Amino acid sequence: MDTLQFDNIETIEAFEEQSSSNDQFLQANTKPVSMEHIKEDCIIPVFAKDNESTVAHSQFIEVVQDAVQNAFSQETVLSPAIRVSHPIKGRIPDAVGKPASTLTEDEKTVYYERMAFIIEIPSIRDTISGSELSLTVGGVRAYNQENLYSKRTFEKFKFFIGFKNQVCTNLCISTDGCLDEIKVASTEELHSKILEVITQFNGRELLKQYEHFKDYSLTEKQFAQLVGRTRMYQFLPQSESKGITQFPLMDTQVSMITKAFYKDKNFKGSEDGIDFWRLYNLFTGANKSSYIDSFLKRGVGSFGFIQHLMSSMEGNPSWYLS
Repeated sequence: MDTLQFDNIETIEAFEEQSSSNDQFLQANTKPVSMEHIKEDCIIPVFAKDNESTVAHSQFIEVVQDAVQNAFSQETVLSPAIRVSHPIKGRIPDAVGKPASTLTEDEKTVYYERMAFIIEIPSIRDTISGSELSLTVGGVRAYNQENLYSKRTFEKFKFFIGFKNQVCTNLCISTDGCLDEIKVASTEELHSKILEVITQFNGRELLKQYEHFKDYSLTEKQFAQLVGRTRMYQFLPQSESKGITQFPLMDTQVSMITKAFYKDKNFKGSEDGIDFWRLYNLFTGANKSSYIDSFLKRGVGSFGFIQHLMSSMEGNPSWYLS
């Protein structure tokens, strides 16, 4: 199987001291956990009507790990970084009636409704405007998107392959490298679909597009126009918003982007404005405040929105800059 190739591949020896992926790719209301914790300390939800087990978070991660090892057998692959949110707490039968404050650790049970993880492949990397990008894969599992009160059926997963900016841990994801909903009935089918996404991913082309971002920029006045229009968009009547490219982020994230324009040490703008590579990283930086089950969609949307702005610079007017 062919793997992605880049002109400036680092040697595997350069990464001997790095064993784990960076867990700061997502923040918001999440916390980092170890693989051992979710394998040994967490119960596995079942489908209520037939008591069939769901695919555990640890199984999903292991399926992706195996697919990555198959696809990149000659590369350095780091161990996964995992973040979780929305813990579902319980207790064993012997602890019925005990006050929560008196429960011992062995009387508690827990699983996490939402989980996201990444696996970095640091030996496949490139540099854009001084930012090192390393190839990264990852996935999202959200039990709140399953009907656990029914019988077992197809289960849903999200998977992506893209790049992580080593300067700021921002994930750079495009539509071509993301499946927002994979429906499968078995881990074997899940493995096959993940391998298919990896095989079809064109890393060279995506890096060319990132390089192209540097060729476009907004003036400070145009950036101010963009900020104002993004805040107006959410209040437009449906009849007026129809046909306008959807803005991918939330209003609070627009505030984060605006603050970062002046204060981000790596990607801030200036009186002359901001180029689209730096603007894109302000978007992806703000996206780290998203909930687990929405950050992939917003990440892909951020890439598409920057492309929309580029198109407006090439003669296709944008409502956001008009």
